[in-house]
Amino acid sequence: MPLQNRVDPWGRLHEVQARGAWMGNRGVLHDASKRIVRPWRLKAWILCRLQFKGRRRPVFAPARYSELFFLDEATAFAAGHRPCAECNRERFNVFKRAWPGGTTAAEIDRALHAERIADGEKAVHEARLAELPDGVMIERDGAALLVRGDALLPWSFTGYGARLPRRGGTVRVLTPRPMVRAIAQGLAPQLHPSADACRSG
Repeated sequence: MPLQNRVDPWGRLHEVQARGAWMGNRGVLHDASKRIVRPWRLKAWILCRLQFKGRRRPVFAPARYSELFFLDEATAFAAGHRPCAECNRERFNVFKRAWPGGTTAAEIDRALHAERIADGEKAVHEARLAELPDGVMIERDGAALLVRGDALLPWSFTGYGARLPRRGGTVRVLTPRPMVRAIAQGLAPQLHPSADACRSG
């Protein structure tokens, strides 16, 4: 049975087989039985490469951080995970340059946490659909949709579904504001291959 460590765009953890292209963590979330007992522990929600310097580790080892997995970067950014400053340094530097005034990773994490969690739940904000950059996730009728050119692509753990027309005025945005800003300033998220397959519909 899969562990409860696959992350959706709301930041929720699920037990599904699909693993995805990225790993990340929010601290130690599991107990000795490898059951999730908290949704997060640290304000540093990071996004890591699956491979880095040949390092290997057992998943959900006792008292070690809980490995989480994401379909793609767009999913991780929507959930509120920022690039790791060690294994994902180049991406972190792009994100940091997009942050007003420049600051430390710890200061970014504190400010970003306030944008991802509200009253213990996923924080969302509203924006004009026409003004959102490609790679941002929105919520509509309980579904997560990827903004992609002139289309909206329905998200799932295994990839993106058939394209829908990019129509609408004000929408609910899942991707936190600092992530939207970073994407707009050049942090183009890596997307699951199905996003390209859907482009020509």
